[in-house]
Amino acid sequence: MENNKSLNKYAHFGLVIVLSLVFILFTQQVKLWKNPDSTPIQALTFVGLGFLWLFSMLGILISDLTKKIKVQFIQDFPILGWVSIVSIVFCLMSNYIVEAILAVDFLSITTPVLAFAGISVANQLVDLTKTSWKILIVAIFVFSGAYLLTTIVAQFGLSIAG
Repeated sequence: MENNKSLNKYAHFGLVIVLSLVFILFTQQVKLWKNPDSTPIQALTFVGLGFLWLFSMLGILISDLTKKIKVQFIQDFPILGWVSIVSIVFCLMSNYIVEAILAVDFLSITTPVLAFAGISVANQLVDLTKTSWKILIVAIFVFSGAYLLTTIVAQFGLSIAG
């Protein structure tokens, strides 16, 4: 019973990731309609999406396996971190994987990521209403400071570049 539940969980994650990949393809096609000079959809694009799916599933599997290790830091390490580590290792091992992933438009990848981030934040809105209004002031200062610091660093970089 436990094994069947585990397989259903991985099937669910796999289908959600496939849905994300379809969303990436759709976004890349829309971008092609608007800008014909952008990254075209070709056979290598599908291979790159397949690698992204594989890396995501391996990251999820590794995250589940590390829950059995008694080291708290390893148990608390996020899935995104494991996916990133798996991606880096495989990309360092093969230039073909890098070329395949480069065939997928980067901005098309960010669209579903931001959509899922928005959904996860929207699910937390009830918790946000329970916090004090003072958090708004802190958020304004944090966002303003981050923007200002980023602008200063960018300006410094541009002035060095000439």
